[in-house]
Amino acid sequence: QVQLVESGGGLVQAGGSLRLSCAASGRSFSRYDIGWFRQAPGKEREFVAAITADSGTWYNVDVVKGRFTISRDNADITVYLQMNTLKPEDTAVYYCAAKYNTDSGHNFQSAYNYWGRGTQVTVSS
Repeated sequence: QVQLVESGGGLVQAGGSLRLSCAASGRSFSRYDIGWFRQAPGKEREFVAAITADSGTWYNVDVVKGRFTISRDNADITVYLQMNTLKPEDTAVYYCAAKYNTDSGHNFQSAYNYWGRGTQVTVSS
């Protein structure tokens, strides 16, 4: 069982930066792949980025376009999403999720077993 809590969201102007954190509790965190997803108002939730148990990274290149970086600190049991050059279209609730370490499915919501409650990111123009 893994519990996830997101933090770091807020209101930022376009062009600004935020660093989201996903703090985990529970056993064997280092064995889980962690993903970030987001859901904008009126839209479906979409994949943003993922980091595997061995720190391999995956990105939704259409969303990230080199602006976001995902990282993990297994000692602190935390995964980070550094978001730079934010745009109004990045406004969404950002969720982190955990799944058992696998070689596939990093961008599929259905592959993830545990979810946080989300943190709101609002980018003003």
